[in-house]
Amino acid sequence: MELKRHFEKLINPLLIIFVAATLRLIPHPPNFAPIAAMALFGGSYLDRSYALLIPIIALFLSDLIIGFYSPLVMISVYSSFILAGLIGLWLKKRKSPRTVVLAATASSVLFFLITNFAVWLGGWYPRSLAGLMESYTLALPFFRNTILGDLFYTGVFFSGYELVLRFIKKPALASQGESLRS
Repeated sequence: MELKRHFEKLINPLLIIFVAATLRLIPHPPNFAPIAAMALFGGSYLDRSYALLIPIIALFLSDLIIGFYSPLVMISVYSSFILAGLIGLWLKKRKSPRTVVLAATASSVLFFLITNFAVWLGGWYPRSLAGLMESYTLALPFFRNTILGDLFYTGVFFSGYELVLRFIKKPALASQGESLRS
């Protein structure tokens, strides 16, 4: 029973969010990062009052180390992750492999649309429809990494956490069955 209590303290949503923020700090392919998965996971597993706040704080703390960038782009990045957290809140009572994959994909698409619009709005491309399309077109290689990273990390966080929960609960259920047989 003591081992179970230690395991429950060790493996909780805050630990996974900490791991996600830390993973952002190690070298990785551009946009292949765990941040959207962290926001989805936080929305799905944290208490509603912390579901959006904790992942954004983790993102901010990792930005303190990585460095800040264009305020307009930062606002768009943080906004897209808040939206991912809101999708996670929606997902909380609808978790299934299918809905988790759809949520991760939707988060990737929102991030792509919002952040590249901000880059265009910030003047990196001509302020015309052609400039906006160029912004989106040139970002497609990054979008591929975004989707792959979001799907990978979402799968690891959600399935890993659920497996650990089942591992913890299974011995408890087994010991309850044994006491019923005694």
